[in-house]
Amino acid sequence: MSSIPQAILQKLEELEPSVSFTGTLPRVMSSSGTLYFVKLGSSSEVEQYIGEAESLKAVNDAAPGLAPRLLCCEVLKSGAPIFISEYKDIGSLSNKAAGVLAKRMAAELHSEDHTSAHGYGFSIPTYCGITRLSNGWFQSWDECYAAMVGDLLGQLERKGHYQTLCQKGEVVKNQVIPKLLGGLVPSHHSFLQQLRSGNAGVDKANGQPVIFDPASYYGHNEADLSIARIFGGFPESFFETYHQYLPKSEPVDQYELRMDLYELFHYLNHTLIFGGHYSRSAERKMDTLVSALPHL
Repeated sequence: MSSIPQAILQKLEELEPSVSFTGTLPRVMSSSGTLYFVKLGSSSEVEQYIGEAESLKAVNDAAPGLAPRLLCCEVLKSGAPIFISEYKDIGSLSNKAAGVLAKRMAAELHSEDHTSAHGYGFSIPTYCGITRLSNGWFQSWDECYAAMVGDLLGQLERKGHYQTLCQKGEVVKNQVIPKLLGGLVPSHHSFLQQLRSGNAGVDKANGQPVIFDPASYYGHNEADLSIARIFGGFPESFFETYHQYLPKSEPVDQYELRMDLYELFHYLNHTLIFGGHYSRSAERKMDTLVSALPHL
């Protein structure tokens, strides 16, 4: 007897009729040899599943094949979400594949051909790790990013124990962001919030880079590079190759400050999830940004 839940079997049979399916979630194989990545969630995870599905679609619309292809994301009558995509056997990101990834991100994923008529942000909530991001649409990039940072600060404030961090964060949100990003009109838009070594690798079937588990949004392309800088896993050549195809935004001399600001988002998110030393790292970033205010 198959260990695959009947509700999932029904959806798989709709995708590929007249075959049988074997395996254990999340890896399912059909008798034709097709591999599927399948997961079944609880009713409390519906929003998270939909956010991941729409994020994958956005990535693949901009850069076909760079992320696993979404095949199905639905909410069953029981209220549980189901998610099915193509299965990729993923290995560690090699230096060669990192170079290909950098080029594809700059030339395809962040191309000016893939902006949004709605402005900056995203249409539905997404999840960066386990953190819910409310998203929405904004007419300017600085307003959008201030709302993203404000979202995290609000969650930290409700959690407690981070009063000083939140106070400094309000200064960054209300003073640094408008001065550093105000007037910046990105011609290239970001699609990810989780470009880290744990969310990127090599498709073992063809040696090509693949990214997965994204939290998509439309914003400044440079923001996509920030988490990769923090947690490693990407060679320096990745960033060099990326900027060969997509140069740093003007003013170039404020590039490192913008990176500090974009990295702050992830330090705040990790503080929210893990606490500990991440809060101190976030405060140090804030101190750097606030000290730069008179020069902005």
